[in-house]
Amino acid sequence: MTSTAPLRAELARHYDLTPSLAAAEATRAIYDRMSRVISFADWARHAPYVLAINRLKAERDAVVLAHNYMTPDIYHGIADVVGDSLQLAIEATKVKAQVIVQCGVHFMAETSKILNPAKTVLMPDMEAGCSLAESITPAGIAEMRARYPGAPVVSYVNTTAEVKAASDVCCTSSNAAQIVAAMPVDTVIMTPDQYLAQNVAKQVPWKRIVWWEGSCIVHERFTAQDLRDFREFQPDTTIIAHPECPPDVLAEADFAGSTSGIIDYVTRNRPAKAMLVTECSMASNISDALPDVEFVGPCNMCPYMKMITLEKVLWSLHSMTTPVEVEAEVAARARIAVERMIDLSRKAAA
Repeated sequence: MTSTAPLRAELARHYDLTPSLAAAEATRAIYDRMSRVISFADWARHAPYVLAINRLKAERDAVVLAHNYMTPDIYHGIADVVGDSLQLAIEATKVKAQVIVQCGVHFMAETSKILNPAKTVLMPDMEAGCSLAESITPAGIAEMRARYPGAPVVSYVNTTAEVKAASDVCCTSSNAAQIVAAMPVDTVIMTPDQYLAQNVAKQVPWKRIVWWEGSCIVHERFTAQDLRDFREFQPDTTIIAHPECPPDVLAEADFAGSTSGIIDYVTRNRPAKAMLVTECSMASNISDALPDVEFVGPCNMCPYMKMITLEKVLWSLHSMTTPVEVEAEVAARARIAVERMIDLSRKAAA
């Protein structure tokens, strides 16, 4: 989706999307969840879209699954389910509605389609990709298998359906160590995030972990020196990092965890000041629920996640575009890898 002008004109013929204080007041209960990060004047621009989308969800029998990296207007305004990749994958298996709108990146929509082949899965912008997903192909998987015969392939869920289909099991940042530990052999191949693999290797030292050299454009940009400099500037700040960051970054942090793990840690410990070494919307989305925590410090934006907007979600539901399709044979093999991940995660939690 390269231009929003045509869809904007078409939407204007069907919906009153003019900034409206009346619409803002009508949705104040929703606004109160993000009042620390969005002004009421700005909410008056978002509210007409939120009202229109939430009405269309009922008409289309649709639900919105939104990743934690979505902007607050999406995360709080229209999402029915929010979470990290594992949470969204699990919740996708429970969806009763016939239509799923995926507010995230393309591989997430593919995962929802794999788990719900009979449902319509809409992607508001098909160009919302992922640097990790683009860094590995089935040929890369084959190359790793040839290099390490007999080693199972654990692929991050941040991959295409084709890569999932070529893997033995998937993982997310929240369950990667559990999945690797459950593998019945000593050597395990992890793809495509080299930093997640290196950080998992420290958690399961009895395994030999080998990895593909991919990385996330958001998390690879943080450096250990960044954290040292910030700690010197604000020594009373609790620094919390995502395991897609390089290992030396995690070594400088007070806590390292997945997206859901970060939220749980901050909610449980309530540090006076917290720096989240991850995507920027993380702090924005939990800020109002944690008024006693001051979120400080730098963060990095994911340009792909930010391609999903209220306007595009409204267009997606209005026009029922763009449906995500996965070839049946690929989906069947990918489903095995994803379901193995979910099953192993549930067993570990039991």
